[in-house]
Amino acid sequence: MKPIKKHRGNLLKDPRVGRAPGIDRVTLTYDSDNMMCYFYLKKGSVLEMHQHVQSQNGIVMKGRINFLKENGEVLELQAGDAYYFPSQDPHGSEVIEDTELIECFTPSREDYID
Repeated sequence: MKPIKKHRGNLLKDPRVGRAPGIDRVTLTYDSDNMMCYFYLKKGSVLEMHQHVQSQNGIVMKGRINFLKENGEVLELQAGDAYYFPSQDPHGSEVIEDTELIECFTPSREDYID
């Protein structure tokens, strides 16, 4: 049975988990209502168009990334830029240079509980 809460995480000690080729995640904290993750993305990585019940917001800590929306809109983001995707909003990404992100999901993503 997976735990239902994690009140403390550490980027240096918690495991990196592969999300897709060139995309790793560290799940830092969560309960059933929300979750915070840190992502490491390698230049050239692509995340397919997808959607999920969770709303998602984040901030680019380092690098550059393009988020792609189903309607063709491209969000060109760099270090310091924040973003938000509502529940069930289709999106994907193309990583322009090595990038690091902090992302929060509401409610938590069960598939990201380690």
